[in-house]
Amino acid sequence: MDFAVPDKIQAITGMMDEFVEKELIPLEPEFLHKTFREMLPVLAKKRDMVRKMELWAPNHPREYGGMGLNLVEHAFVSESLGRTPIGHYVFNCHAPDAGNIEILHLHGTPEQKEQYLRPLVEGKIRSCFSMTEVEMPGSNPVMMDTTAVKDGDDYVINGQKWYSTAADGAAFSIVMANTNPEAPPYLQASMIIVPTDTKGFNLVRNIPVMGHSGDDYASHGEVLFQSCRVPQKNLLGPEGHGFVIAQERLGPGRIHHCMRWIGICNRAFDLMCSRASKRIIQPDGKTLATKQIIQAWIAEAAANIQAARLMTLNAAWKIETLGAKAARYDISFIKFFVANVMQDVIDKALQVHGGMGMTDDTIIAYFYRHERAARIYDGADEVHKMSVARRILRDYEGRTVR
Repeated sequence: MDFAVPDKIQAITGMMDEFVEKELIPLEPEFLHKTFREMLPVLAKKRDMVRKMELWAPNHPREYGGMGLNLVEHAFVSESLGRTPIGHYVFNCHAPDAGNIEILHLHGTPEQKEQYLRPLVEGKIRSCFSMTEVEMPGSNPVMMDTTAVKDGDDYVINGQKWYSTAADGAAFSIVMANTNPEAPPYLQASMIIVPTDTKGFNLVRNIPVMGHSGDDYASHGEVLFQSCRVPQKNLLGPEGHGFVIAQERLGPGRIHHCMRWIGICNRAFDLMCSRASKRIIQPDGKTLATKQIIQAWIAEAAANIQAARLMTLNAAWKIETLGAKAARYDISFIKFFVANVMQDVIDKALQVHGGMGMTDDTIIAYFYRHERAARIYDGADEVHKMSVARRILRDYEGRTVR
């Protein structure tokens, strides 16, 4: 892997860093105390500025209005934008739309691309992704109770989903449902496009997370499908290939998330160091031990952030050059490693800020509340560790090591 950052990407991320610093971070106090819907007018103005700078939709296809950056290039972008909670949204490369755009681009029909993909990339609509179920382990996507049964030219969908991020205000959902119950486990589910105004699509609630339910894009919806009828032409890819398509989405999606987390680490680290360099704990200067403890935290955080960053870039490079199969260990490694690094850096930054760290006077408490779930979604840490360890141990079966 070549560790040099191309000049083009340095220029792009340089402009993004400046935009984040001057245009977005100053909005955070307002963002922390208003609903997302109340923020939409000012965020729309910032999105228009991004369009005029020709930095819109960096990782999305050129033919639909994006910049067409590859996975490694976008990794650097995601790190820059991750420093603020509104960065990815303002530049139109936010989850779950980013993953849905990728699925539609790879597997959508020409009609689906015009109806759903193009307006998504243009930022005219939003979408959500409905896979996780209330009674089923989200870490095992082959276990699914939601069904889609054929009736004439339609699918009739019944089931309950939750943690459908950004369902509130979304124009459509990509739904994982069991269409082939007699098939092998990995060929039972399909992905189906369901417009949210379809009868039987019911947004039950925005789920409270750490005491905050959120609204509009900043929400996680519980959705009940009750005899929800959509035409069979809304099927994405071959029937029964939902799990396969989800796995294709997983690798790049993990790079996006992990580099965003590293952006969060960078922001929390900057705040921690700034606070540590200025804060006076005792007027008599007898704080050597405390200073040394914080210095150790800073050194460990800097090393861990660097390790997490290089691991993630290496995984992105492998996916881009060798394919997701060759990077399967790396994809699991970065999920649990980077999530834990992020949680530790945020926690230490909060600790250094003392009582202020618990308030919304800085962005740290927001990160603490909203990013703890990183160790759970897309498969809990324990599942990834167990899975990758099993694969590693299989490589040693029948081998003699001297």
